[in-house]
Amino acid sequence: MAEGTEEVLQESEPAAPEQPQEPGRGARIAAALRRFFEPRLVRLAAAVVAGLLLCASFPPFDLWYLSFLALALLAWVLVDERTTPAGGFGYGMLAGLVFYVLLLPWISNFVGPVPWLMLAALEAFFAGVFGLTAVLVRRLPGWPVWFAALWVTAEWLKSTVPFGGFPWGVVAFSQTDGPLLPLAQLGGAPLVSFAVALVGFSLTAIVLESVRHWRHDHRTGAAAPPEVFIPGICIALVLLTTGLAWPHVRKAGAGSGDHPAINVAAIQGNVPRLGLDFNAQRRAVLDNHVHETKELAEDVRAGRAPQPQVVIWPENSSDIDPLANADAAELISAASSAIHAPILVGTVLTAPEYTRDNPVTTNSVIVWDGANGPGERHDKAIVQPFGEYLPWRSFFRLLSPYADRAGYFVPGNGSGVVTAAGVPIGVTTCWEVIFDRAARRSVLNGAQLLAVPANNATFDEPMSVQQLAFARLRAVEHDRYVVVAGTTGISAVVAPDGHVLERTEFFQPAYLDRQVRLKTDLTLATRWGPVINVVLVGVGVAALLAAMLHNRNLTRRRQADAEPQDGSAAAPEADTDTENEQG
Repeated sequence: MAEGTEEVLQESEPAAPEQPQEPGRGARIAAALRRFFEPRLVRLAAAVVAGLLLCASFPPFDLWYLSFLALALLAWVLVDERTTPAGGFGYGMLAGLVFYVLLLPWISNFVGPVPWLMLAALEAFFAGVFGLTAVLVRRLPGWPVWFAALWVTAEWLKSTVPFGGFPWGVVAFSQTDGPLLPLAQLGGAPLVSFAVALVGFSLTAIVLESVRHWRHDHRTGAAAPPEVFIPGICIALVLLTTGLAWPHVRKAGAGSGDHPAINVAAIQGNVPRLGLDFNAQRRAVLDNHVHETKELAEDVRAGRAPQPQVVIWPENSSDIDPLANADAAELISAASSAIHAPILVGTVLTAPEYTRDNPVTTNSVIVWDGANGPGERHDKAIVQPFGEYLPWRSFFRLLSPYADRAGYFVPGNGSGVVTAAGVPIGVTTCWEVIFDRAARRSVLNGAQLLAVPANNATFDEPMSVQQLAFARLRAVEHDRYVVVAGTTGISAVVAPDGHVLERTEFFQPAYLDRQVRLKTDLTLATRWGPVINVVLVGVGVAALLAAMLHNRNLTRRRQADAEPQDGSAAAPEADTDTENEQG
């Protein structure tokens, strides 16, 4: 062929089509994220809103009724057929993370964001565990009951592990202004949490089943399904039990009966400034409490205040060891002599095993009488990890420069009761009041009055208000007056119905001087609280085991139904339940 002809033929050949360009890595990631989030967006938003509502139900907001809506909304996410167990863990943890990040910012005030966010993530993990287990039991009849038991189980876990647990955020403590608080006298915080969760989850069940009935059954005239009646009965039982408990709680708060009365004073001396370095002003803090006690003594002599039989100082009111320092002992004795009453002094004492390389101490409350000096004492039995002591100190030093500022406190092993002016007083020092076992031990050992010496100088007012909620629930739980004394506040006198009779403002010097009654009766919660908690946790675990067995049997039946009867090959059928459960 001629050369010219070849050129013409080559020019007339069609050009090869351009190959489509592969999307970039960023575009692929964006597409994958869109595919993941789009079908889950509503449920993710609902989990976030649930965390927001739960936080708003706690102090300082005190919108207690939002706890019911928060748990109802979270249940709606978890009973959705598209939510898998892994998805339940994710949604639960997301709700928990929002809740705890917003509930605990006071932790970051002086130590930075890392400890705050780490603790929030750790606590959110237990909300994730609840979400996972709730998805597993949602097919069981009466699922709101099992959800509520699993919620209490998750709260028990986070109140136990790690390092002794962290009960802050237990939903019962959002209810100190709510109608279900009287249940604390029957079963303590676990029963209140169970009741709140049961009502919230039951509301979800009623709404979902009512909507389903309206869409599918109402035209046929079919009766409402039992799935509506069961949660309705649960709500009715909660309200009925609360109604039966309320008259006794109200009577206790009114101060009726023949219980002897005494006057008790709480001193709030204040600190020079907030922050971790308040201990550098130890002498100033001691002087403040001595001064405020003498101010009370002047008012008593002038007839402006009643004579107290006992005076309660806060935790760390004398961080100078009065057993080793004569000046501190003299100041405290002078204050006690001025007020003519023994003082419960919060102090730090050198532990017997103290060495230069192991400077261990006890966080103690000493009964101090001006004439006789120191008497009985309570050594704090539940010490605070990462504050009063630091587990894994060498490791955590790598995460925060504040690690070296953690203390070397060791726990005591006393009865939780000291006697002052002939009155057995239960002492739950600051951190101890958030644990069910501390106040219960004191009351079982004869405490007729509960004292909560606290030190919130390293935190802020929202933390102090949240801690006051613990004291209010303890008052109802054990049918005792509770006197809270804080270095910076909030100090308060709480009646046995949880009502705050008198309180101070935050970060100001003040005193409270109030008549209280000494009580000896033991409530059901005091006697049987741990048993009730074990029963609720046992119900949750039993429901989880029953659900796992049910799901395994269901899988076996489906496999048997899919096997051909004549030995021929059968076309695989799609498992609609599996297809529907997509995160």
